[in-house]
Amino acid sequence: MKISIGNDHAGPEYKKSIVAMLEARGYEVTNYGTDTDASVDYPDFGHPVANDVSEGKADFGIVICGSGNGIAMTVNKHPKVRAGLCWTKEIAYLTRLHNDANIVSIPARFTSIHQAVEIVETFLDTAFEGGRHQNRVNKIACS
Repeated sequence: MKISIGNDHAGPEYKKSIVAMLEARGYEVTNYGTDTDASVDYPDFGHPVANDVSEGKADFGIVICGSGNGIAMTVNKHPKVRAGLCWTKEIAYLTRLHNDANIVSIPARFTSIHQAVEIVETFLDTAFEGGRHQNRVNKIACS
């Protein structure tokens, strides 16, 4: 499985732990995130992740910023992207199960690193349920 990850200055330590878990699972990881806490602009790190998912170069994406909102807004501008802001593993489960999200957005200032790793694990381990949810997912994209 191919995963793209991007983060701003709020998430280098989160990314480090998440990437370690992903690589331990044998996933191929493309890292677009910053590795320092020097202030940067989250769109610069979200757009490459969204491009990979939108173009089929990555199966899933992970984005991290302080609130998770700005970077989620950024990636959701891309075609074929459905990013869910997840601050618990239960929300990560539902965003995959019901919404077929392909990018998870993590709010670094509102989760611990341990929680963030659990969120990503849950997100990746959950399959889309389809059925009654498919019609709804079909209506998300603007035409």
